[in-house]
Parts: sequence; structure tokens; C-alpha cells
Amino acid sequence: MAATGEGGGKEELKTHFITREGTYRLMPLSEYSKPTRVPYNGQTNTPAKVSFIDVDDGSGSPDRICFNVGRELYFYVYKGVRKAADLTKPIDKRVYKGTFPTCHDFNEMLISSESVRLLVGFTAGQVQLIDPIKKELSKLFNEERLIDKTKVTCIKWIPGSTNQFLVSHVSGQMYVYNEELPCGPTPPHYQPFKQGDCFAVYTCKARSTRNPLYRWVIGSGAINEFTFSPCAKYLAVVGQDGYLRVFNYDSMDLIGSMKSYFGGLLCVCWSPDGKYLVTGGEDDLVTVWSFQEKRVICRGQGHKSWVSAVAFDPYTTTLESVVCDSNTEEELIKKSENKNGSNSTFPNGIYPHANANHDSKKHTQLSNNANSHITSYRFGSIGHDTMLCLWDLTEDIIKLPCGRLRSSVVASNPSTTFSSNTIPRCNSANVKSNSVANDVSVMDGHAYAIGNSTMNATTKFATLSLGDRRDASEKKEHKRNFSLAGRSSDKNQAMKANSIRPPDNAMKLLGTPACPRLTESPLLEPLVCKKISVDRLTSLVFREECLVTACQEGLVYTWARPGTVGLTQQHTVVSENL
Repeated sequence: MAATGEGGGKEELKTHFITREGTYRLMPLSEYSKPTRVPYNGQTNTPAKVSFIDVDDGSGSPDRICFNVGRELYFYVYKGVRKAADLTKPIDKRVYKGTFPTCHDFNEMLISSESVRLLVGFTAGQVQLIDPIKKELSKLFNEERLIDKTKVTCIKWIPGSTNQFLVSHVSGQMYVYNEELPCGPTPPHYQPFKQGDCFAVYTCKARSTRNPLYRWVIGSGAINEFTFSPCAKYLAVVGQDGYLRVFNYDSMDLIGSMKSYFGGLLCVCWSPDGKYLVTGGEDDLVTVWSFQEKRVICRGQGHKSWVSAVAFDPYTTTLESVVCDSNTEEELIKKSENKNGSNSTFPNGIYPHANANHDSKKHTQLSNNANSHITSYRFGSIGHDTMLCLWDLTEDIIKLPCGRLRSSVVASNPSTTFSSNTIPRCNSANVKSNSVANDVSVMDGHAYAIGNSTMNATTKFATLSLGDRRDASEKKEHKRNFSLAGRSSDKNQAMKANSIRPPDNAMKLLGTPACPRLTESPLLEPLVCKKISVDRLTSLVFREECLVTACQEGLVYTWARPGTVGLTQQHTVVSENL
């Protein structure tokens, strides 16, 4: 496999990579895609997303995989690294007209070998509930687009609930639905329920209970992704305005926030123990934020373009036995509720977590390890630059003091060393601008590119001295803080309709714990950084025996973990120079 490089030559795609635990290998026979795939034409305009569910049917392959490609949605038996994929026998296949599927999510509370519930969001704003096994269930929400006309960006069942789910849109709004309730024949009328810093919550004003149960208006641009914490009590939301916001979902209180270095944030993920969040976006960086300390822990630099997905790998987490810390997540929840007040009266007796079981499977597993704490986290990231990066977040990085000026680069790989006068650099958020100079010399406290006189504005700003940055931030907000995607007509209409959103003061946060300068936080180098696709990568999932990636073209790749190749099925692997 080969791809065209920047200079017009062929750049080899990687088929295996080495980490401290061993070699990960691409399994060519385990590739999933549409059966009648044609050569890449670059016309697919919706990202391919991947969802998994375990039906526990007693067979050797209990996992099921769902992925979307263009207008099509596929549901297969997922055989992992054990057997070759049979693309000629999908359990279910759907082709949509006039709209594209954008995201999907399985309900883990209602699973059997004969039935599963799958939510699907679409570019025109509709939401569909289907059963890809029985094929009898099919409910459509927002069918007439009376609730929201903009694209669905993320959709998830509320943890522990059998009937409630949450949907976010490009309009910057989220809606809570109950699949057992109707949406109504007329546009909903809302009444204020709760308001906070840069967000507001509304309920439907109607004689009888109808969908949506709640309407959240957050920030000043599209909501790109949201995710619930492992304990299911917190909701993390990232948007085009560049903010990460964390809410107590039950009390609807804003617990903390973070600002990207610049541009929008596109993805977010919780650590397995709920202590940290990692985000990625248009600043080409991955950022780790501490939920307990409410500050940026570090940033990771390795991608050459926008970071489209991030995920923690719970299977390579390092644990150490210690005396159980009394400062548990439950105590943090109580402190937060006591501070903000959570005794709100909810309309119609509808609670955000109705029928929800807060103790999710992941949280229960962590509770069983109460006498251990995590000393090293592994997380991964993928981007529009077609690169897969793996990162190690260790205790020595987490325990570094806040606000200390640093110009050194911290390597994720312990065997790599860097000079103390290395200047952190940030590539452009533009997909096409990958020609930033790699060599930098330091003179008089400034960084200068060598061998490339066309250093872009992003790099110039990132390599300014501390004083120069402060002067620049005081003059005016830089235009790069407002991405082009944030200027669509849908977002402008949403901003006009929701006057609660104040003007963005992003530059005022530069240098604070919510958005430290590059010299004020550790800068990680990736443990692994490999080009693995021809098209931009869109989905990343860590599983016990493999990791799974998907690209815009709709190719779903399986990468076997060390020790799993050759146990059941031999695959041909193309050799490469690492």
C-alpha cells in the first residue's frame, strides 16, 4: 500500500508498529467495508463511524459491528482477529435517500441474541431507532425537522436508561428524547428551565409530555461531540467555539471548562477512572485536562492536521496497589452538588437520569480495584493527516506543578531525549498546510525556521517569546480563533435565536489553567505516529484483542494486539521499515 506524499512521491502505508508491549499488526482479511466498494473517489462527505455491541449469543463471534459509508448503513457479525470477514452476508443493510447517516449508538440495556436497539442520526437532522436483527422496529424522530433542521453530530443513549437518549446538532443545541413519546405535529415551544455561564436549558411548553424533554443550548457554535463519564454522572461537551465544558448531568450545573489553543474542538474522551479528559481539534494538538484539578495537564504534538477522534485504551493501563484514596469521585460529586445546589424541581416529574443506573459496567470494574491507582494511561488519536498516534500519560507528567514555564518537550517514549532549549511548535490546522519547517534555531529568545521562509501564521505565533505573545493577545483577538466552519448560516441563525451566548473572550484565557501557553504545560511526543490510511481517519475504538480504525472512504481496519496474531488464523503482513 502506498500514498502520495507532499513532494509527489509515494509514501508507504504502515501495516504494523511497535510499542513497549510488542507489535501491532494490520489484519488484511479482517477489513470491513461496503461489499461493492469502488476505488476511492473522494466524494463521501460524511465521516465513517463505528459502533460495537456484544449480543452474548453463545457463539464464537458474539460481537456485532455497525458502520456507515455514504448513504449506506451496515450491520455485520464482527469476527475480530479470529476469522476473515464475510462482506457478502451482512445481517442488515440500509440505503437512505436524500440524507446521510452521520453517527449511531447501541442501547446496552436492551440486548439479546435476537434483538438490539440502534439509534442513527442524519445530516438533515432526523433520528431513527431501528432493530437491525429483527428489522421490525423503526421509529423516526424529528421527521418533519420541526425540532432542529441541522445535521446530527453525536447521538448516545443516556447510560442506564432503556428509553432516553441525547442528540447534538450543528446548531449548537442538544435534545433529550424519550423513544416512547411523540414529537408532536407542530414546532415545540420552550420555556426556560435553567441558565448558567454560556449555556441554558429549556423544557417543552405543552399540555401533554412530548419530545424533546429538554433542550440544551451550549456555547456559540456547533456541538461536535459529547460523552458521559464512566460513572454516568457527568457530561463532557466539545464544540466549534473551542471549549470543553463538563456538566453535572443530573443537576445541570457547569462543573468546569477548558479552551483549545485555537480553533474548534472536535472530539473528547474520558479516562477509564473518570479523572481526566483528552480532547482533539483544529489546533492539531491533543490536550489532557484534569477533572479534579480543573486544569490542563499537558498537550500532545504529533499530528499535522485536525485531530478527528481520541480514545483511552483501558487494556494497556498500568495499575499500582495503594491504600484507597478517600477523595473519591463520589465525594467530588457531593461537593459539587452542595456548592451548586441540585435540588431543582424537574417538570412533569421527568428527571435527566430517569430509569438510569449510575453504576455503569466500567465504573463497577474500577470500584473493584479500589486499592489500586493508575500510574500510566494509554490513549490514541487519529486525524485528517491519516496518522494514528499512541500516547503514554505517566505519573511524572501528571504530578508536574501547574503554571511553571517550560520550553522542553516531554517524550512519550522514555528512550527518546530532547534538548532543554527545544521550542515547542504547532503545525497549521489547515489540512493542506503541512509544509511547516521542521528545523528551528533559537536566537535571542526567539525561534526561527531554517530552510523554509514561508512559515505560516500559526507557527509564527506558537514560536513567539512570552512577552511577544502577551502583547499580541492584548491587541486583538486573532482571526484563527474563529474557524471557517463556524461561520455557516445554520450557526449564525442559532446564535441570533439564542441571546444567552456572550461574545467569545478566548484570548483572555490564554495563560490561564483553562488555556495555558505552550511553554506553560508539558508537550508530549507520541509513542507511535504512523500513516495508516489513504483518506482522513474518522473513528478509533480500542478492544481487548485489537484496535479498530475507520477512514472517510469507509474502510474499517482491525489491528491485532501483540500476541494475538497466529493463534487462530494466519494473515499475510506486508513488511515495512519502521
